[in-house]
Amino acid sequence: MPHYPQKHDGEWVRPVMSRYRMMCCDCGLVHEITFRVIKWGRGSKVLFKASRHKRATAAARRKKRKA
Repeated sequence: MPHYPQKHDGEWVRPVMSRYRMMCCDCGLVHEITFRVIKWGRGSKVLFKASRHKRATAAARRKKRKA
């Protein structure tokens, strides 16, 4: 199982653009997040989509239960 870095409530994160995985510290739910930067008027906007990663969530919760 991959190691997820420990982040605290309100802490900033610098993710990778594609297939970034983030785990909730309370429930162990793992999301896979992908980002996209688009031109918007004279500037740019950041879009992201998130989906639950069922296999990684199950592995993380199993490990959390054993600890």
